[in-house]
Amino acid sequence: MKPSSEQRVWFVTGVSTGFGRALAEAILEHGNILAGTVRQPDQQAAITALHPECALGLLMDVTQPEQVATAVQETLDRFGRIDVLVNNAGHGIVGAVEEVSDSEARRVFEVNVFGVLHVIRAVLPHMRARRSGLVINLSSQGGVVGFLGSGVYCATKHALEALSESLSKEAAHLGIGVMLVEPGVFRTDFAGRSLLLAEQRLADYDPTVGKRRDNLPHVDGKQPGDPVRGARAIVQAASEENPPLRLALGPDALQVMREKVAGMQRDWDAWEAISASTNYPPGAG
Repeated sequence: MKPSSEQRVWFVTGVSTGFGRALAEAILEHGNILAGTVRQPDQQAAITALHPECALGLLMDVTQPEQVATAVQETLDRFGRIDVLVNNAGHGIVGAVEEVSDSEARRVFEVNVFGVLHVIRAVLPHMRARRSGLVINLSSQGGVVGFLGSGVYCATKHALEALSESLSKEAAHLGIGVMLVEPGVFRTDFAGRSLLLAEQRLADYDPTVGKRRDNLPHVDGKQPGDPVRGARAIVQAASEENPPLRLALGPDALQVMREKVAGMQRDWDAWEAISASTNYPPGAG
């Protein structure tokens, strides 16, 4: 099926469950075209079955550039273009900064940062050629605020924030927009199946990170955010003529990020004299 001029072709990573699956369904509900990536063959068939004419399930691991290139080409062969790219695939890890090993940290960075880079680099040439497109990167409130026990995860999302902001400035004149989505706490499997726990656990962190570890089973499945409503909000914002660079999702995300910005402003104001004292004096050679 070739899409009509009114339909947009969305390429979304990680649509098997959670936010990605809700987003896939919201895209199709709005009459658009979906190319959604998964990592298991049975999941691939399930995505295509959502709408055999308008949905295409693709096998792809974001950490494998060859698979990314193949999935992007399959989408172009089937639908002719990619209008919206959504980098949704990712996972978290809970552990104190000192507890997380190099291999655990690299695993999260490979998916959350380098995986995003692989997909962006595969799709951007086609958007540049058409002088049109929107890149949506799923960040987090943890992309703005550092939370205890999530130092490494938040570092990946802070990296994604910087990457996206720079890309928005680099590609705007090419007709390519960028939108960061910063969800708060949503009722997905993020705090369950998709979450890694650092293998090392140090007793000194039991009063802080340890409490968070122990509380995870009591939180999973009780989060206030509705992923269906969140997904619809993303589709709605992406459909606007001028989507925002940053879209916060959830009142909890709005609150903690506003508090972060206010705290930064207080520090800047309190230390303004020292901050402004570092230039050479006027007239100095």
